[in-house]
Amino acid sequence: MQPATLAQLGIIGLLAASLPLAMVWMSADANKYRKLVWVLVFLTFDLIVFGAFTRLTDSGLGCPDWPGCYGLANPFLAHEQISAAQAAMPDGPVSVVKAWIEMIHRYLAMGIGVLIMALTAQAWRQWRRHRSAAFAPALPTVLLLFVCVQGAFGAWTVTLKLQPVIVTIHLLLGMGLLALLTWMGGRENYLLRPQPVETQRQAGGDYAALRRVRLLALTSALLLALQIALGGWVSTNYATLACSDFPLCNGQLVPPMDFEHGFTLWRELGKTAAGHYLPFSALTAIHWVHRNFALVVAAGLGWTAWTAWGQPALRRTARLLVIVLAAQAATGIATVYFSFPLAIAVMHNAGAALLVMLVTMLNYQTTYQLEIALRSPRRVVPIGAHTASEPDSRPISPP
Repeated sequence: MQPATLAQLGIIGLLAASLPLAMVWMSADANKYRKLVWVLVFLTFDLIVFGAFTRLTDSGLGCPDWPGCYGLANPFLAHEQISAAQAAMPDGPVSVVKAWIEMIHRYLAMGIGVLIMALTAQAWRQWRRHRSAAFAPALPTVLLLFVCVQGAFGAWTVTLKLQPVIVTIHLLLGMGLLALLTWMGGRENYLLRPQPVETQRQAGGDYAALRRVRLLALTSALLLALQIALGGWVSTNYATLACSDFPLCNGQLVPPMDFEHGFTLWRELGKTAAGHYLPFSALTAIHWVHRNFALVVAAGLGWTAWTAWGQPALRRTARLLVIVLAAQAATGIATVYFSFPLAIAVMHNAGAALLVMLVTMLNYQTTYQLEIALRSPRRVVPIGAHTASEPDSRPISPP
């Protein structure tokens, strides 16, 4: 790719980041750093949803090279090449509309990359000045490295022609980035509005109960990550309609399935590892596993929300978790029942991203409340453990 094209793409990335940066700068929020973190959460959520739209409209190869489009900075300049490819294969992956969908997705990703660079630079600058916990640079630096890895998988998604395992990892990394930003946003919220130690202790909750919630929240995060990986595997293998009815699968409780070929990871799209066409029974296996594991995830997240509901500081997050979990189940069923309408399928992906945010926030809040309860004289401690005669008066900092 020509240096001029790379320069044009860099300018587009800066322009994509300029509007959010201007909004942060002109906002009434006195803490611009915190504001930038939450703007990044919002934009990363949007990127994941638009990435789902890109995948579901089969636009992932709308521009079959990377980072530009036929070696150029935008589809306007590559119109001749796109039109020729579309004329050669009218039903193929390249069209003007698909090229724009793919490039808009890349432009948004570039803008987020620029914003994370700005966040990291500001964190290091303020940390050197004030050594304030609000600007601890470790997490922003991890975010910067994370988004670089995510960009590499974005490139491989195109250059390896939508190989399912690469696209699925790309999705998981996007969800991981959203989780990291959500954790950081929660941390900045607590740093912005610190409470007196006594007030924190009164809201801290029971230590033993909070430990149970934290264990359940961590388990829920693992279950959710596995289910998102299975969902990505369904989507990237185009197995959404491999089961055409619900609750049965093609009229059977356990239909014929080929797990060996369905869950062979390193293979081309639509092919077995040996290069033969992927049998339909392999697609059925992929869909059936995702559908049935959803029951495990629903039970796990539901039990976590029910347990967290008993803690006043966690009740709002638990309530939202139940609502989104119910909506996610409804959109999953509707996707099959209505034969894969695009809008509902995109909503199903958006629901997964919302679940990631809520489970992450529940893990953060539980960790923070445990720190409060740990220093509270009201907590129950094991027999024989040392208890201080006076409460710990040190300030409680967010993790």
